[in-house]
Amino acid sequence: MASYESVRLETADGVATLTLNRPDRLNSFTVAMHGEVRAALDVVVADSSIRCLVLTGAGRGFCAGQDLADRAVAPGSEALDLGASIENYYKPLLLRLRRLRMPTVCAVNGVAAGAGANIPFACDLVIAARSASFIQSFSKLGLVPDCGGTWWLPRLVGPARAMGLALLGDKLAATQAEEWGLIWRCVEDDELLPTAMAAARQLAAGPTRSYVRTREAMEAALLMPFEAALDLERDYQRELGRSDDYREGVTAFMEKRAPRFKGQ
Repeated sequence: MASYESVRLETADGVATLTLNRPDRLNSFTVAMHGEVRAALDVVVADSSIRCLVLTGAGRGFCAGQDLADRAVAPGSEALDLGASIENYYKPLLLRLRRLRMPTVCAVNGVAAGAGANIPFACDLVIAARSASFIQSFSKLGLVPDCGGTWWLPRLVGPARAMGLALLGDKLAATQAEEWGLIWRCVEDDELLPTAMAAARQLAAGPTRSYVRTREAMEAALLMPFEAALDLERDYQRELGRSDDYREGVTAFMEKRAPRFKGQ
């Protein structure tokens, strides 16, 4: 396993755990950290034994977004281009997470601010510690929400709440985020990683191919008419009905035993 300075990558039981590991800077992103996350995801994708990814942060926070001390985003230069930072680093990261051929779980510990408040929503399940909070801090810097914030927030909590979060930049407690439907679950702090890992192990042992198709179908359905969504469901069921996992699932059901899925 490769060694990293700003992330940790651990694997066990078919689950890869990628930990943002700059706790002294609340795991805020730098160009170097983006490179290590990309390299770690390359390792995950290349390992066929890995069937679920858990993303979390080290220390007292999940991620404070962009490290503003990083020279790549330091203000005052006429050459400053924050759009280039998104195009070259954040956009590829978000698309990579959404396109992984495995389910993903984000375990949010502590503060999740700026980009760090929106990166979790690229994952399939978001579980947060009770002490966690989500802060759309962009307006405090004269910016717009990024990392998909303008796409995720209205869809997850509705336009009124999304605008309030974006314009005011107030802290949203994990308990409130759960009530609003922004995240899947809020758990006690000491239960965060055990809960996330239990979910990840369950997903890793499941029909991962159907999980990915479920993600794709739900995302596509947000942008299509009802009939088109029915057609996409038909197409995916046709494909999955010919899979080894479907045959195994039906056989296990008939034999009254636990299925042994392989994601094929």
